[in-house]
Amino acid sequence: MSRTSQYAIQALVYLAIQPCGMRVTVRDIAYQLNVPAAYLAKIMQTLNKDMFLSARRGRLGGVYLAAGAEAAGLLEILAHTERGLLVHECLLGLKTCSDEAACPMHGAWQPIKQTIIELLQECTLQRLAEDVRSGCYQLADLPQAAVSQAWSQHTLQGRQV
Repeated sequence: MSRTSQYAIQALVYLAIQPCGMRVTVRDIAYQLNVPAAYLAKIMQTLNKDMFLSARRGRLGGVYLAAGAEAAGLLEILAHTERGLLVHECLLGLKTCSDEAACPMHGAWQPIKQTIIELLQECTLQRLAEDVRSGCYQLADLPQAAVSQAWSQHTLQGRQV
């Protein structure tokens, strides 16, 4: 997985742990995830075009997950950041590799690739966000206190509604 894909997934999961509709600046996300802000801004523009997030300009602006984006599987996100890598490309990098014109690794790699594809389809942003909130893992170098604070705000907001 490329660095671009890693940053995209981390940023989307970070947004998924925020209270619903809460706008966060790309600079704040970059700071929290300890990633280059300019690079993340370009990634976020792509994710905005690809409808994974929404953005609002201005003093109270920022980015937030688009409606339904939390249901996106990692394979769907990777299809936008990796441009089809894994699903369509040959493991050995050959231009032509299919069941009809197979490379030496094709037969052994095909079931493994299919398993990976299924795992990536099943793993959603919502599930990753739940795992971060529950403490199963930390998102990059994100301090657990930031996750707890975001989740507490979300919980409080839910009670007020």
